[in-house]
Amino acid sequence: MKPKFIITIGREFGSGGREIGELVAAKLGIDFYDKKLIEIASQKSGINKELFENADESKSYSLIGSLFGLRTSPASEVSPGCFLSNETLFNIQSDVIRELASKDSALFVGRCADYVLEECDSCINIFITADKEDRVKRVCSRTGLDPDKASDLIDKIDKRRASYYNYFSNKRWGEISSYDLSINSSLLGIKGTAALIVKLVNEKIKL
Repeated sequence: MKPKFIITIGREFGSGGREIGELVAAKLGIDFYDKKLIEIASQKSGINKELFENADESKSYSLIGSLFGLRTSPASEVSPGCFLSNETLFNIQSDVIRELASKDSALFVGRCADYVLEECDSCINIFITADKEDRVKRVCSRTGLDPDKASDLIDKIDKRRASYYNYFSNKRWGEISSYDLSINSSLLGIKGTAALIVKLVNEKIKL
């Protein structure tokens, strides 16, 4: 029987982090969770998934509140006169992550999964970056934007991901000390980076 393990991936926008995660999960034969987490959280809580999407990584959060232990981000309206704080939505999603991680080996992309699962002994936390030029090319190919607009979008999404992570985890997004491995996908490409991560997992977990 294979040992159970968890992989979390944080990533810069356009670094290929999601694609790498999918390849790693497929190679290791484990479940892959990205935006699917929103659907699961919505189903389990009975809360419209649009509310989770509005409180997702694509939104900005105030670091000031985080530094002082306050959660002052805008609330999401459920129905007239009824509101859910973004912290509540984050906690619901975090409970889903912990529940899924307790059952089977899995790979989680984003959503502060490394922080949520910090008590998990068999968790390998990875952060993926890439050269800006490669990220721009990837975003241009995906969205059809010109290079300047793609670059602006990269900066915008990275800023939002950082504010989300820093706000909810009280750690620093992309900081090396928060991860077991930080890797530039431009060095080996998408497939090569995935292969390296698979090798690391095999060595650490002794699969």
